[in-house]
Amino acid sequence: MKDKTRCRWCVGDALYEKYHDEEWGRPVHDDDKLFEFLLLETFQAGLSWITILRKRENFAKAFDKFNYKKIAQYGDDKIAELLQDTGIIRNRLKVLSAISNAQAFIKIQEEFGSFSKYYWNFTDGKPIDNKFTSMSQIQATTPLSDKISKDLKKRGFKFVGSTVIYANMQATGMVNDHVMECWTRG
Repeated sequence: MKDKTRCRWCVGDALYEKYHDEEWGRPVHDDDKLFEFLLLETFQAGLSWITILRKRENFAKAFDKFNYKKIAQYGDDKIAELLQDTGIIRNRLKVLSAISNAQAFIKIQEEFGSFSKYYWNFTDGKPIDNKFTSMSQIQATTPLSDKISKDLKKRGFKFVGSTVIYANMQATGMVNDHVMECWTRG
């Protein structure tokens, strides 16, 4: 796909380009996948996304294939194991947040029937198509990401600031920030 025009942020790295072409901006409604993206985004806070993307398989292995029901039950032994795992980001606060976020995720499912229903309700179930012509138009946060971040924090989530949430909204297709010339808009 070298002849295709892509969003500039991914160009030049095969893994980034594959992620861009096959996942980024595609609407995700599956709770398992939504939790995976949320976990990865929270570990990304303060780091580059490519760092997390390169460790994605390690995260999947370390966190029981992103099984939030198992993660919600992690105890001290598993926490100690994760903090020794050189294949992931070994940040104690982020590891602990993965557990508390899994617990909060389950509570949202119980309240709304699914996390997807809760999350997508913020956009009335439809992606926001921004139709940007250049990457410089894309913001790191929006009033909507501020609102979602605030609500998630109120529900017990950690490492879900507005920037993390907007990146998650982009990744899960809640917003379409592919620039207009990008082939994926096709």
